[in-house]
This record gives sequence, C-alpha cells and structure tokens, in this order.
Amino acid sequence: MIRHINPEGMHRSPAFSQAVVVEQPTKTIYIGGQNGVDADGKVVGPTVGEQSLQAFRNLATILESEGATLANIVHWRIATVAGQSFDDGVAAFQQVWNREDPPPAITVHVVADLAPGVLVEIDAVAVV
Repeated sequence: MIRHINPEGMHRSPAFSQAVVVEQPTKTIYIGGQNGVDADGKVVGPTVGEQSLQAFRNLATILESEGATLANIVHWRIATVAGQSFDDGVAAFQQVWNREDPPPAITVHVVADLAPGVLVEIDAVAVV
C-alpha cells in the first residue's frame, strides 16, 4: 500500500507530496537519470520544457515495460542546469501527470552542468 503524506502545518502543493510511505513488501523500480534524449540518444530540443517532456516520456516507457505508469512513482529527483526556467519543467509535468493521482515526493537540484546540451535529468523510484 502506498500513502502520500501532507501533514497539517506543512505546505501543500499539487506538484508534490511531502513524503510517500510504502507499507508492504512490493516490487520497487529504481530508474536512473533520464535526460531529454530520444531512442537514438539525441537531445530532443534546446529548452527545459522540451527536454523535460522527453525525460517524462522516457520514464513512462521504462515503467510501462514493467507494467507500471507514472502514477507508481513515489519519488523523483530532478537536476536542472542553473539559469533555466522551472516554469517550463512544471508545464511539462502538468502535460504528463494525471491530476487525479497524488503527486510523488520530489527533490530538485540546481547544478552547474550536465551532459553536453542536456538541461535536465530526472531519476525516480516507483512501487508496483
């Protein structure tokens, strides 16, 4: 069972949960950092929005291969290059996330650089 926790007295956001508790043994999928690259390993576009959308698609592809969806993600960690707009990444998230599902816990890091041409990287933990 998965419980999303947003205790009273804590900030509530439609974009993330403060914590997620997994209460029973279950299959856990640890997904390595996904960039905005296509199946050929090419960066899909020059913006955080385009690259974030592709990274979310990559996450979905991995999850689907294990019979899961983005809704199974309990935590993701996002690294973005300094100076990039968070708004574009949030807009990409809103395109892929079902608003009926509670959002996962999230950690965001602003970094000096990633791989050449890459502006964002997202890794995740999912429970099925």
